[in-house]
Amino acid sequence: MNKTHFMEHQNQLTPDFTAADDPFGLFEAWFAEAVKTEPNDPNAMALATVDATGMPDVRMVLLKGHDRNGFVFYSHVASAKGREIAATAKAALLFHWKSLRRQIRIRGPVTMVTDTEADEYFATRPKQAQLGAWASKQSQPLESRFAFEQAIAKMAAKHVIGTVPRPPGWSGFCIAPIQFEFWHDRPFRLHDRIVFDRDPSADAWTKTRLYP
Repeated sequence: MNKTHFMEHQNQLTPDFTAADDPFGLFEAWFAEAVKTEPNDPNAMALATVDATGMPDVRMVLLKGHDRNGFVFYSHVASAKGREIAATAKAALLFHWKSLRRQIRIRGPVTMVTDTEADEYFATRPKQAQLGAWASKQSQPLESRFAFEQAIAKMAAKHVIGTVPRPPGWSGFCIAPIQFEFWHDRPFRLHDRIVFDRDPSADAWTKTRLYP
């Protein structure tokens, strides 16, 4: 199947997203499709921040919760991303689903989740991941892989029995969208792009179609 025929097939399967008026509803629909089609981590998203000099920084993280309040991921507060978010309280996200030839960009202010929310999520992580969160000094220099494995082993010995509590410097970040951009691949790079901007005063969204 060539690209043109592929896109025609996709268009037959997918309703016209440009008619949508609710960015959260459209995200839910696209995310549900990605869960079915992406071979690995449909919840993977690029997180963009800036450092103290204004230099952009970007890395992949995993979406661990989302609703109309925002999009949540977890990390060490003292990591590079944590420090950069603490300084600006702003971030951008990008979801790219190659299987669907779609992407979603999101921008907005960032707040920390509550301790209760962080505790509840941490309790769902595999024990080895919990121990790793304690052993890792995320974004700090590491002398060797062996040193990290030793730190994990010490944590494992300390928590042989019982639950592993959440490290005090490990928590969640919530990006509250003020802008969404939905992008859908089209033949010959004649793509569809729809932007939703939030008007805080009216608690409403305005929609704009962009040239590709």
